[in-house]
Parts: sequence; structure tokens; C-alpha cells
Amino acid sequence: MLNRVTNLTMSANAQRTLQTQQTRLSELQEKASTLNKISRPSDDPAATAKALETRSLLAATAQYGRNIDDGNTWLTAADSALEQATNVMHRVRDLMVLAGNGSLPKSDKEAIAMELDSLNKELVSIANTKHLGRNVFAGNSDNPEAFSGPVPPVYNGAGLSPVERRLSATQTVRVDVDGQQIFGSGTGSVFDDINSVSVALKGGTAPTSSQLGALGTRFDGIVAGRAEVGTRQALLERAGNVNTELEATLDAQRNGIEKADLASVIIDLKLHETNYQVALAATARVLQPTLMDFLR
Repeated sequence: MLNRVTNLTMSANAQRTLQTQQTRLSELQEKASTLNKISRPSDDPAATAKALETRSLLAATAQYGRNIDDGNTWLTAADSALEQATNVMHRVRDLMVLAGNGSLPKSDKEAIAMELDSLNKELVSIANTKHLGRNVFAGNSDNPEAFSGPVPPVYNGAGLSPVERRLSATQTVRVDVDGQQIFGSGTGSVFDDINSVSVALKGGTAPTSSQLGALGTRFDGIVAGRAEVGTRQALLERAGNVNTELEATLDAQRNGIEKADLASVIIDLKLHETNYQVALAATARVLQPTLMDFLR
């Protein structure tokens, strides 16, 4: 049985075909102007999900990069403070060796004691170093100073959690320094050791070997603390390099998912423009003139 094909049917079919071609051509023109493979989630749901996942990883990687930069500034501040403390302790040790000379008159011993007092105050100031308003040597303490009170000052960060920065989903690093471990607290601290030598010199007594040994131990602790800071800085540097490479990889992956290749898009656009022109020409030839055309 033959189906009757009317002019209306042919016109409707031709219109649908042309509209399909126009829609595809419009999509390619939009892609060529924006170079985006995905204009809306319905374009490619699977690619959209992958793109969102990649963007999430990129955001996390960027945050890790900021954490690493902030951690570096913390450790740089700590390293600078420990360098100053090392220099102060060098001078303290030199003065103690000088004060050990039994032939020194009392006036010279008093002068050395005054300089030791000055150096002790400088050391307390170094131990209270801040970074962005936070104590470098007192963990998460909100106290205005890491060490407070008369000489020897007491430590205000005991028992508090350290300051840490996250470098990745599985790794963190401490960016502050335990001031109690480096300088001690109150009686028995490096400040107390220096003060005891100063008091002895003011009384005309030379420093004892035990006092020299105690200060030597504190000096070694400051040097060890600076070495530990250097180790953490090296860890941050390596983490920063890995993070930079990962960010570049994720960005390239995101571009591969979301961005179209210009040359490929242009080729597709030209091909569909040709197809559209062919469809127009074919439609014009297939649709024969109607009776109304003869009545004009």
C-alpha cells in the first residue's frame, strides 16, 4: 500500500531537517567563539562530573600552595629569631670566658655583668618574636608574649597545640617552634642561667664550670632548634615543588576536559556550513511549486 505524501508533509520534513542543521551549526559557532566543550551540563554529563572533580582538586591544590607559602614565612621568622639568639649566645659565651679570668678587677666584672643583663633582655625580646601578630615560640597561645614576667620570665605556651599547616590531603608540618624546649621556662631557663652569672659577677665571683656547662647546653639547644627549622623549610620547599607540578597537571587536565581544539572546531564548523548549504539547495529542488505559484 502506497502512502500519500503531500506538500505539507514534505515541507514539515524539510523544516525539521533544516532546523536540526541550524541547531548544530549554532552549537559549533558558540563553541568556536568560546572554545568551551561544555556550555551546559546536559552537553556531556560525564565530562561535567569530571570537570567539577578536577576543579575541586585544583581549588584544594591552590589552598595547599597558600598554606605552604604561609608556613615558609612562619619558619623564616623563626629561623631569623634563632639566628639572632645564636649571635647573642656567642657573645654571652665570650663574656663568660672573659669573666673567668681571676685577675679581672671588680669594676670589669660589673661591666661584664651589665652587658650580660642587656644581652639577657635582648634574648627575651627575641624569644617573644611575633609573626603577623602571633607568637613564633608559643604555639596557639593568645597571650601577648611567649615569655612574660621578671627575669627569669616564664613560658606561656606550655601544653598548647602547635601551629601547623596542611601541605596535602595526608601531610601537615609544624611551623612554630617550642619556646620552652629552646629557651626553658623560669628557673633553669637560659635567662636564669645568664642572670645567675650576672649576679655572681656583681658579687665579685667568677662564673663556675657548671654555669658554663649549662649555658653550653642551652646554646646547643638553640642550634639544634635552628637545624630543625631548616629541615622543615626543606620539607616545605619539596612540598611546594610537588604542589606546583600537580597544579599544572590538573590545569592541563581541566583544559582537556573543558576546552575545545580550535582547529578541530573550525573544521567541524566549515563542514556543517557546507552541509547546511547543501540541505538548503536540496530542499529548494525537492519542494515543487504549488498551485498558488501558478495563480500569481
